Amino acid sequence: MSEWSPQGVVTVVVSDDCSVYFLLLKVLPALAMGNAVIVVPGKTTALPGLLLAQLFMEAGMPAGVLNVLTGSEASLAAKVAQNPQVNYLTFSGCRQTGEAVAKAAAGWGVPMTFSLSSSSVCPFIIFESADLDSAVDGVIELAFKKKRDFQWVLCVQESVLDSVVARLKIRMAGMKGVPLASDPDRSIIDAAIQEAQQQGATLIQSWPPASTGGLYPPTVLCGLAPSCESVISPPPGPVLPLITFRSSAEGVTLGNHSPHGQAASIWTEDLTLALESAKSLCVGSVWVNCHSVMDPALPLCGRRDSGNCTDGGREGLYQFLRPSLSPSLPRSSPSSVNYADFGSAPSKFMIPEVFDPSSVPRFYSQLVGGQMRKADSGSSRSVLAPGGAVLAHCPDGGRKDVRNAVEAANKVQPGWMKKSPAARSQSLYSLADSLEKRRQDLAVSIQTQTGIPLEEAEKEVELSISKLSDWAARCDKEQGGTPFPPQSGSALSTPEALGVLGVILPNSKPLLSLVSVLGAAVAMGNAIIMVPSEKYPLPALQFSQVLQASDLPGGLVSIITGGRDQLTQALANHSVIQGIWYWGSKEGCQFLQYCCVSPLKRLWLHCEEEEEKEAGKIWTDLNPSFQEELWRKAVVWKSIWIPTA
Repeated sequence: MSEWSPQGVVTVVVSDDCSVYFLLLKVLPALAMGNAVIVVPGKTTALPGLLLAQLFMEAGMPAGVLNVLTGSEASLAAKVAQNPQVNYLTFSGCRQTGEAVAKAAAGWGVPMTFSLSSSSVCPFIIFESADLDSAVDGVIELAFKKKRDFQWVLCVQESVLDSVVARLKIRMAGMKGVPLASDPDRSIIDAAIQEAQQQGATLIQSWPPASTGGLYPPTVLCGLAPSCESVISPPPGPVLPLITFRSSAEGVTLGNHSPHGQAASIWTEDLTLALESAKSLCVGSVWVNCHSVMDPALPLCGRRDSGNCTDGGREGLYQFLRPSLSPSLPRSSPSSVNYADFGSAPSKFMIPEVFDPSSVPRFYSQLVGGQMRKADSGSSRSVLAPGGAVLAHCPDGGRKDVRNAVEAANKVQPGWMKKSPAARSQSLYSLADSLEKRRQDLAVSIQTQTGIPLEEAEKEVELSISKLSDWAARCDKEQGGTPFPPQSGSALSTPEALGVLGVILPNSKPLLSLVSVLGAAVAMGNAIIMVPSEKYPLPALQFSQVLQASDLPGGLVSIITGGRDQLTQALANHSVIQGIWYWGSKEGCQFLQYCCVSPLKRLWLHCEEEEEKEAGKIWTDLNPSFQEELWRKAVVWKSIWIPTA
């Protein structure tokens, strides 16, 4: 980590329902990496946070290294973010508070990440090959006897459903009531149970619930459909939805049915089935024949709507570090942004209604879903030379083009991710060879579009070929590990592809920047949808022809030209896209921070003002920390726990 530096001042915000463990999982690594920390705790973690500060004072920690501010999380987070000395904000807790924090702090130039674990819905999957007695014991302990960090849904294979239900009735017969967190929870539970019964669900209860009081009997809702509201968003308290599946593959599909992706518990004595299911589940942690096992040595990484950061393990340290040479977001007050109409303003590059087509030397097409095509809307825009002359026309892509590109990417990405690293490496080497054959055409395209000398354009093409070769070589070099947990058993930590990425590229180094992010994303098994520079799209359109002739699967890479703000808005609102890398305006950064909490996305934001000051040095410098950061932004981490007797 010699090329990395501490973030500086880190703000850790936690909501009322966040446990002390998740608070410490952020505070202690941040301090260990050399940062000062400001903690904004919820009501349940305020006293432990103050006690932690007292212990640090008694241990001789310098004044100001750890600070605890009690009060409203969202308002305090906004006030802290306004301070220009705060460099990073990270949140842990429920979705509602996380959204309030994101909207309050958007636009102040502070990078933000979220771990929405307490709102996550996780599957508890029992296969027919499981030890049913141990599995049911795990269900009872998880759903009715322990304070739950997550919400759970019980998934049981149909062939063993009767046996599991019989065991549940026996275990639940003598159980006492479970205290409710608040009085309104009772009415929420009663309404959810009534709705489920109207949809055909049957109840397993220890005893009939009283109309008043702070206790509620352990309850299992059997016979629910996956689309039932109690399955999508389980009610609070000791209520466990139960759904069934026929085959093992269907069980994994049900496990991935939730929009969340925090964790899963699978029960089977078939090790092959366990590992295959663990790899196929889109979650951050998988517990085999156990549940709720955590250790700071292993990463805890939320997927989809469960989080956009990694806590714990060596991998979790990097959120509190930044590459020494990487530019930061500019600090200023939020701009006046109309979030509802963002991206609706007409572009200055639009073709006028009256023009002479014969005066344009060429009309380019964009690469969408593996095919060269015009914009779905049929509209076009001008590609201008540095002097203002029209070089060509290109499509003016919009929301429908993004939808088509995401649909194609979502189909091809799982197969590309399952390919061996060696196969992905060979495809990237082949793409580099194709780029080498077209190097002169691309150099002329860069020189014509940007006005730089031909020698400098040729150097950019040369660096682009080198970057592709570097990422091809790195495909099989980045692997996970096998840490040694304190409990008996084994644990695995592996990097996985993020999924479908959206990238808005900068004006500087239009080809080199495109190739650099493409290589990082595709090498790790992702699909990528790129929006080239609105000012200099010609090199990207020329490169589209190289891509179409390569052996990369059609739809894995799409290049959509058009208005940057309009396409940014379309990418931000698409639920399938898991991450957005953005090089653009300050207003665009503010819009993404405000909107990308629902649906939650992993953001990597860069302001074009800082990019232009650096004159694209971040792309041309052979800085290993920037390569490392690119790779870490393109992967998520999965922990698999396999206990022994």
